[in-house]
Amino acid sequence: MSLIRLERHDAVATVTLNRPDAMNALSRALRAELAAVMRRLAADDGVRAIVLTGAGERAFTAGLDLKELGADTSNLGAANATDADENPVKAIELCPQPVIGAINGVAITGGFELALACDILIASTAARFADTHARVGVMPGWGLSQKLSRLIGIGRAKELSLTGNFLGAEAARDWGLVNRVVAPEELVSAAQALARDIASADPAMVRRYKRLIDDGYALPFGDAMALEQARSSAANRAVRAEEVEARRMAVMQRGRANI
Repeated sequence: MSLIRLERHDAVATVTLNRPDAMNALSRALRAELAAVMRRLAADDGVRAIVLTGAGERAFTAGLDLKELGADTSNLGAANATDADENPVKAIELCPQPVIGAINGVAITGGFELALACDILIASTAARFADTHARVGVMPGWGLSQKLSRLIGIGRAKELSLTGNFLGAEAARDWGLVNRVVAPEELVSAAQALARDIASADPAMVRRYKRLIDDGYALPFGDAMALEQARSSAANRAVRAEEVEARRMAVMQRGRANI
């Protein structure tokens, strides 16, 4: 059985972690296969948006396979590799296409970090998030200690990370961790619908805009504003008036259809 299921519908790819009997735990083999799939999709110009989810109803992923780590902690070195060949979080972060995480169950520790690598999160009502690094005795290496505080605030991040307590789907939405919460049976279709919306925009523009947001988010505010100004000036000089007019009409038509 493949550890990763990959489906394509037009320009949208859906990637499913496929170890439901093990709560989609991130074994070394699954990490390698997921990283390979994400690298392959990143290089595919026909893919404009990606949905990432977990098989079954219990877990998005329970994180690193603790049974495997209990037998051989040398796996931790590979898990924390910064190379996208071995690190699925890095492979997701390097995708030029937007990645939508459809969180169908628990996302624990490494699974929480995998979720945070996505650009947008949608959760089912069954979703729960937990950071148990402090309880397991392993330091995070995929960005959780830095990303979480920037998303939900340092006090809330410390509460989650230093207690190891679970955060439910509705609270995750209220804290700004996920964009919306839907019924479990609606989760993947809602994520795919959002992916299709993204895929309907100009793919080159979407990729450049995503990169601008990400690059700016990593900078102090003043530097980020300067970055936007520099890239805007360079890019917009190449825009032709007739292109703007054609796209303006398309935006108006889309807006009328959505009323």
